[in-house]
Amino acid sequence: MKLLIAVDMEGISGVVNWDQVDPSHAEYQRFRAAMTEDVNAAIEGAASGGAKEFLVADGHWNSSNILIEKLDPRASLNCGSPSPFSMVQGVDSGVDGAFFIGYHARAGSLHAILDHTWSSVRVANVWLNGRLTGEFGLNASVCGHFNVPALMISGDQTVCAEARGWVTDIETAQVKKAAGRWAAECLPLTASRRLIRDAAERAVTNFMTRTYPAPLQVTLPVTMRVEFQASQMADNAVIMPGAVRVDGRTIEFTAADMPAAYLAFRSAVGLAAR
Repeated sequence: MKLLIAVDMEGISGVVNWDQVDPSHAEYQRFRAAMTEDVNAAIEGAASGGAKEFLVADGHWNSSNILIEKLDPRASLNCGSPSPFSMVQGVDSGVDGAFFIGYHARAGSLHAILDHTWSSVRVANVWLNGRLTGEFGLNASVCGHFNVPALMISGDQTVCAEARGWVTDIETAQVKKAAGRWAAECLPLTASRRLIRDAAERAVTNFMTRTYPAPLQVTLPVTMRVEFQASQMADNAVIMPGAVRVDGRTIEFTAADMPAAYLAFRSAVGLAAR
């Protein structure tokens, strides 16, 4: 079994504020080490379940966060930005399943550490075929296009619930209980990594016995709607070919499939920053 481990940082064990995930802040160095160890826990559990190959996709900030010198040597690392499939880079390389480690809930969620969708300063809301989505829904749908099931997620209670809303039988590892956007009850690191290891092992064991969730595949063509934080961002983004203006802060576009929709979404968010 070849496993893709897609990793973000806001849902990593112990993370509760922006300083801890911002490369310009001293706290960041502590938590990129924690990020690496959460990934190692997932690899350890998955290997115990029978997985043989591990491809890690570093999906936070500029995708240069995981400490490769501390990463489990059984894994290879996709890092650096931009890459074609960004947070799930490598999903098209013949992987059998995907983990989502250190994920966070969508923008506007209640009781969710550092909730946002792709960009906390640009994006207010995203709809995928009329359904509000966060980064899990977006990335798991890209995986689904390649027939890759979402097997496991780690993060706070809210992102775990969000993931179950998309993939009912996904394995979850709740490493903290959010009380707000910047406050949570965090498990000891040994306990949270044990949860990650155990969930990873269960997920792979289920895969081996063919009791795993179906890949998340959306209806085609794909319609995406993006509400930006300010109207000038929509002014900039709507120049993207195929985009139409919905209201002052919102654009919409349709794509043939999920990879095309994903690339268009990333392009629109990039244009919004001009």
